[in-house]
Amino acid sequence: MTTLPSLIRWLAAPRMPALRRWASQVLARALLAAALPWVAPAQAADSLTCTGRFPNPITEICWSCILPISIGSATIANFDGQEDIPNPSNPVCSCGVNPTIGLSIGFWEPARHVEAVRKPFCLASLGGIDLDPGIPAPAAARFTRPEGDGDGGSFYQAHFYVNPVMYWLEVVTDFPCLEKGSFDLAYLTEVDPLWADDELTLILNPDAVLFANPVAIAACAADCVAASVGFGLKELFWCAGCQGGVYPLDGHVPYHLGGVRTAALMAQRLTAKMHRELIAWGWHGTPGLCGPYFEPVMDKTAYKTQLTYPIPNTDKEAGRCCQPFGRTTVLWGAGKEYPVRGEDFAFMLFRKRNCCVGF
Repeated sequence: MTTLPSLIRWLAAPRMPALRRWASQVLARALLAAALPWVAPAQAADSLTCTGRFPNPITEICWSCILPISIGSATIANFDGQEDIPNPSNPVCSCGVNPTIGLSIGFWEPARHVEAVRKPFCLASLGGIDLDPGIPAPAAARFTRPEGDGDGGSFYQAHFYVNPVMYWLEVVTDFPCLEKGSFDLAYLTEVDPLWADDELTLILNPDAVLFANPVAIAACAADCVAASVGFGLKELFWCAGCQGGVYPLDGHVPYHLGGVRTAALMAQRLTAKMHRELIAWGWHGTPGLCGPYFEPVMDKTAYKTQLTYPIPNTDKEAGRCCQPFGRTTVLWGAGKEYPVRGEDFAFMLFRKRNCCVGF
């Protein structure tokens, strides 16, 4: 068997010049072809910038999004017509083996943070920190279709943060309905092989094949209309409103129609993925009065989103600066994307919280 050192010695020996040149070219091309798969992704990732900013909790979070506050089904605090979903009708509740009688409180808790980034391991919500652990991961990309039927698709990486901002700011003290914790990075899609493969992610969402038909896709038009005037239709859990479809639960978007729209879809997909993996739980409704519960199929009406980066969406549209999952980005997303430093996006997630407060 001929080894590489023996081949090099043979090339160095005095033989026909033409034969030596031909063999040298073949060897060089083979070595280059072997090295390219490792070099090209690194060069593509290095060409992307990593920028960001930690959201200012005072000026860049729309605090009116925690409204309305309710006791039972009665609203006790609301300004500018903030949107809400139905609350438990009974204002009196009880929890525990030895029941503690209390009041059923409802509000929207800012507790999670999602970002969509172009460069792998770029933490935009932590000031643009580039982790770069040396693990290969696909970078964001935009591509055109060979059939040339209009807009091309795109791919983004995404990160999921735990951010109970009301607790660590101590906005309200001695309130048992706030999640206790600190800011933490909970999920990186760069280390998840399912995020970059449409077929492999079927392991997580095999039910996607049930909705890959024209009828199920056409039904998402109704979800878009509902989300644009209120909340989406939770019965159409496979729809992402005006952003398209929730499935597949990965970073591939078949039609890229602007960075804000695509990032809003990434936020909804990653949150649905966290529910499917039981990393995110349900906290609302009658089952949530006494604590969180498993919710493998996300109720998209239980979340409102606010863009915090690159341009915080603190200007109110119709009195509101938070949007439910699936709402069109035509109005609130205009002017929120700009080249280089404004192509990564981050969202604060306000989740619906119902809690039995007993003292």
